[in-house]
Amino acid sequence: MTITPQPGILDIALYQGGAAHVKGVADVIKLSSNENPFGPSPRASDAFRQAAGNLHVYPSTDHAELRGAIGEVQDLDPDRIICGVGSDEIISFLCYAYAGPGDEVLQTEHGFGMYKISALAAGATPVVAPEKDRHTDVDALLEACTDKTKLVFIANPNNPTGTMISDTEIARLADGLPEGALLVLDGAYAEYVDGYDAGAALVDSRENLFMTRTFSKIYGLGGLRIGWGYGPQDIIDTLNRIRGPFNLSAPALLAAEAAMRDTGYVAKCRRENARMRDWLATGLDKIGVPSDPSFCNFILAHFKDAEEAEACDDHLKSKGLIVRRVASYGLPQCLRITIGDEPACKRVLAAVSEFKRTRT
Repeated sequence: MTITPQPGILDIALYQGGAAHVKGVADVIKLSSNENPFGPSPRASDAFRQAAGNLHVYPSTDHAELRGAIGEVQDLDPDRIICGVGSDEIISFLCYAYAGPGDEVLQTEHGFGMYKISALAAGATPVVAPEKDRHTDVDALLEACTDKTKLVFIANPNNPTGTMISDTEIARLADGLPEGALLVLDGAYAEYVDGYDAGAALVDSRENLFMTRTFSKIYGLGGLRIGWGYGPQDIIDTLNRIRGPFNLSAPALLAAEAAMRDTGYVAKCRRENARMRDWLATGLDKIGVPSDPSFCNFILAHFKDAEEAEACDDHLKSKGLIVRRVASYGLPQCLRITIGDEPACKRVLAAVSEFKRTRT
């Protein structure tokens, strides 16, 4: 065929989302996509329903109301906020605007898959730096930088490891980057860390730092695809030049605004997640399935080897429990398990306990 895509496009492996069904098994619980088991704030659901009467009207092009709500709740300048179709779109904007053929986009060993996908889509070269015991290694990232490095992506806390590094380490990384390179902090799971600003204060103090966030996790709006970014004004202005004028629907904008303002609901979800995360991690550790301390709404369960992890996954599926294999992230001996509600967590522990008994 003479019609061919740009270089790098065919190097992108098709993204595989978390499974939601098990053939022949009823009463399935999906714990593979890190979704909030409690769903969105009732206020967000109400706002979405109320938007149904105006579906013929184009949405806002500047997202002023949503940016204003984010700025008010997060104590940020709304003029330095951009909204997108999930934080994935913001990540793509950054790659399209600041990386291309001959440039390098750096990420950590077990980093989010969209960094590589967006880099390749922009024609840039993805580069991977090793982690240290599944934690972001600042020294390794700095060593991997070259004069071709244009973007450095780290998720803090990270998916799928659940680990995070300190603001001091982030500052050291930002200060050590080559001139012209931008550090992007992916804060998709930041709300699960009590009191953490996802690096916003660091963004305010530097010109080479940018932050992305999402409504898909603790806000329970994954189905609406809403994210946002915060950074220096010139970067926001640049990204808005390539953002589609109607990239977010009116119902999504209204639901996100209501979700952002319902801080009590977010706090409740954070507390319940921490309670069940600690309970499940402790229970699994007692039966020989350890995990690193997680700052997210999932744990990364460690098994003896890849064969045991896959066998446990098959056993869980037979019990109607869908978790996530993470071999594609370089962790074949692990399973990522979303923290569900209390009944779901109890089913997971019971099923893994049963599996471990069959292995002895």
